[in-house]
Amino acid sequence: MTDLLLHDCTLFDAVDGVLVPDAAVWVSGDRVAAAGPAADVLPAAPPDAVRVDLGGGYLLPGLVNMHTHLSLSLPGAAGARVEAMGPHELALHMASGAERTLLAGVTTVRCVAEKDGADFALRAAIEAGEVRGPRIFTAGRALCCTGGHGAGATDTLECDGADGFRRGVRSQVARGADLVKVMISGGIAGEHEQISTPQLTDDELAAVIGTAHDWGRKVTAHAGPAAVIARAVALGLDCVEHGYQLTEEVAAAMAAAGTALVPTLVVTRCGEFFDSLGVPAWMQERSLGAAARHEASYRMALDAGVEVLLGSDMPPFWPFEGTTATVRELEHMAGLGAAAGMTPARALQAATLGPARWLGADDRVGSIRPGRFADLLVVDGDPTADVSALRSLRWVMQGGRVARDDAADPHGLRAGGHGGGPR
Repeated sequence: MTDLLLHDCTLFDAVDGVLVPDAAVWVSGDRVAAAGPAADVLPAAPPDAVRVDLGGGYLLPGLVNMHTHLSLSLPGAAGARVEAMGPHELALHMASGAERTLLAGVTTVRCVAEKDGADFALRAAIEAGEVRGPRIFTAGRALCCTGGHGAGATDTLECDGADGFRRGVRSQVARGADLVKVMISGGIAGEHEQISTPQLTDDELAAVIGTAHDWGRKVTAHAGPAAVIARAVALGLDCVEHGYQLTEEVAAAMAAAGTALVPTLVVTRCGEFFDSLGVPAWMQERSLGAAARHEASYRMALDAGVEVLLGSDMPPFWPFEGTTATVRELEHMAGLGAAAGMTPARALQAATLGPARWLGADDRVGSIRPGRFADLLVVDGDPTADVSALRSLRWVMQGGRVARDDAADPHGLRAGGHGGGPR
């Protein structure tokens, strides 16, 4: 791989949350060798470095989506088709979604419940350069109680009792899980439960969190109601998914404990998506009916100082309301949180550096700094003025290889080389 010199751009520095005008980035192999003002970077780069003119665009780190399911199957006709897939068809289905995720500018994902262990095979294939896709951090199968949220599918593992949940944690770590996901309350997609239904005892919660931490893994929890979240935070939970029904007191406890929130705001605002999948009326009503309370909870978290991180729950690449599910989620985060201090720059940090830090990977991804992977995006508008500028995405690089270049391939006809590589 030759050295590249990216120039004629404005760089978003995710560490400081500011723009660097008239910037340049020297990419050596799959890493950033230097980044900053062009006057500093250009003389440092090798004289034979290939120059890549970014046409005055805005250069950002690749996005990190912290709530993804590449094998998602919601109730309805489309979900039933995924459920019926054999292992080979499922692997191809997920590989297709992984490539589309990368081309949508999401260069790293955190999978939080995938079917049949296919996520581990996909991760290995991407790292080997055999399949194009984002860098994958995965929980493997999510843990739930018998009959709990997500039970009965191959992306969850039903456990009961403290010993059962300890075995569940160990089983996923043994397969190569980077983190642990546990379902501690009901949710939108469970027909025989409510969002507020508690599903684990304190002993079971403690067993999951303690065992995962013993093995050096963080724990994130599907959780809606404040009371259930409060119990989990007190026991050391690292992250909450959704948080539909927070209170000010619980948000304050999360902030004090350093428990992050992935709000997935788009899942209570996606009637069009549900219609396209044939999702039944009961689920649509529960989802869309939770939107106002969900929004209030999100603002409580911001006011309390909880770290919020980007996660769409919908497939990251999914075409939705004129953009992708990932960008639409970021627009909701910035728009609904503006009054609580969620500036566009802070929202961009919640989509790049913040997730990288939670994953323990900020030395590799999440910012455009020397030593990090050259996972980069170019958009035409200023994303620190309006995150909707991400709708103008036109160029994607992962690990020093260009995965998407709309100027060279305006109709998207050429797939190019493989992305991926080590995490």
